[in-house]
Amino acid sequence: MELKDSKWSLSDREYRTLKTLKTPAKIQDFLNDLKMNYDDGNDTCMSPRMVLCTGKAHCVEGAILAAAALRLQGHPPLIVDLEATKDDYDHVIAVFQKNGYWGALGKTAHAVLRYREPIYRDIRELVMSFFHEYFLTKGGKKTLRTFSEPLDLSIFDSKEWMASEKDVWYIPEKLVSIKHFPILTRGQIYSLRRADSIEIEAGKIIEPGMEPPKEK
Repeated sequence: MELKDSKWSLSDREYRTLKTLKTPAKIQDFLNDLKMNYDDGNDTCMSPRMVLCTGKAHCVEGAILAAAALRLQGHPPLIVDLEATKDDYDHVIAVFQKNGYWGALGKTAHAVLRYREPIYRDIRELVMSFFHEYFLTKGGKKTLRTFSEPLDLSIFDSKEWMASEKDVWYIPEKLVSIKHFPILTRGQIYSLRRADSIEIEAGKIIEPGMEPPKEK
């Protein structure tokens, strides 16, 4: 059970940092300012505490931190998995409701797959807003296939997921194991049009300062 006014084991400084993010839009701005975590050869799944400590995050870590910040606003800490084909990467978003409509927060170095205004009637409608921008920059194949039901991270409170100094791999492990919903029929998959050249070029845009490290 969630305790009101609890800091969920966060330090005063960590709590104040997240508490100052008083709207979902401000949380998204904070995510955008974090450096992109390319793991440097060591896979990580950092807690909100460790993201605040290191100043960097990849998409899963960003979604988990966003869920924690949303919690301090009174929202349940919910994340959703966007599952792609095997030749592409999944994406994870934090979701929230305002006046009965759903919006989303996301961490990415790319121009899309980020913030969604709370204007969507349900999770599927929200997820479909990502569909046309979710493609491979080699060949233009559209790859988004399923999405998960929202995962409430409060189920991990006993593990102190918000303030753990260890990786919280149990969160993505649980996320990929829960129910996912297909968004396309086989016929729809077969007839998908590939992104064209101008869309592909737009999809290659990386936020300045967020570029992946060059291969040695």
